[in-house]
Amino acid sequence: MSVHHLENLYGLPAFDFPLPDAETELPEPGAVAWRISYDPYSDESDEDFDGRFQRFLTTVDPSRVRAVIIGLWGETYEGDADDAIEQLLMAKDRLTSLEAVFIGDITPEESEISWIQQSDVTPVLRAFPGLRELGVRGGSELSFPAVTHANLRTLRFETGGLPGAVVRGVAASDLPALEHLEMWLGVDEYGGDATVADLAPILAGGRFPALRHLGVQNSEIQDEIAAAVAAAPVVAQLESLDLSMGVLTDEGAAALLDGQPLTHLKRLDLDHNYFSAAMEERLRTALEPSGVKVEMSEKGDEDEDGDEVFRYTAVSE
Repeated sequence: MSVHHLENLYGLPAFDFPLPDAETELPEPGAVAWRISYDPYSDESDEDFDGRFQRFLTTVDPSRVRAVIIGLWGETYEGDADDAIEQLLMAKDRLTSLEAVFIGDITPEESEISWIQQSDVTPVLRAFPGLRELGVRGGSELSFPAVTHANLRTLRFETGGLPGAVVRGVAASDLPALEHLEMWLGVDEYGGDATVADLAPILAGGRFPALRHLGVQNSEIQDEIAAAVAAAPVVAQLESLDLSMGVLTDEGAAALLDGQPLTHLKRLDLDHNYFSAAMEERLRTALEPSGVKVEMSEKGDEDEDGDEVFRYTAVSE
């Protein structure tokens, strides 16, 4: 799986805020998700990210902006997201209609996902109590201490390595409106040291009463996660479950089939798997007659070295 620029956020199409001299007709402030980005290698203007964000605030009516996408803020492997986040925080009294924020909409052509230097993103939640959606790409230096937020409905982490401390922070947070939680755990080599024990408070149910979609993805311990999910009380309240992008084998699939019923789900995403043809047939036979849409067309890559087989997550570096 490749990582692309966001095409939309919060149901709004992404729109790149133009360069200073561009003759571009601007849409209505609330009709798009505004992407503000500064590439130090290709951008020939005199603006840096801070200058571009300030021009955005004076060009577009900020009180009507509903969604903001933060793209490149400079050299991501040298500078972290602090400055970009600070620009958002300083504008909190002007961005009074803000409902969605994504921090780090950066592709591999611009920076590998593991090179993106993130920061503590919870100040964004504290500054914008009306926020409905928060997304983050990149796990390096990412921090998410436990937070309380009454209105957040979607929380998404796209990483090649999600720190266990972030998972524990999410699990300890008070997010009563949260409906969609997505976490790409990644691999230990790139900081993805989360364990099944870190996930336990989420899997136990009750922590997020409104949760309807859970994605625990892109993990090298995907079989262990599948086994834990198979007995997890939270599954009963879900409409969709995503265990894609990781190293999920017949062992994990068998655990799912031997666990609690999954036939109430509308969708089960198991793409990027390492299943045998026989296991695929077992999954389809067990779930599809009940109306569960089972995604498992994409196969993961693997290498053999003698008797040893190496399997990979969809996204790491």
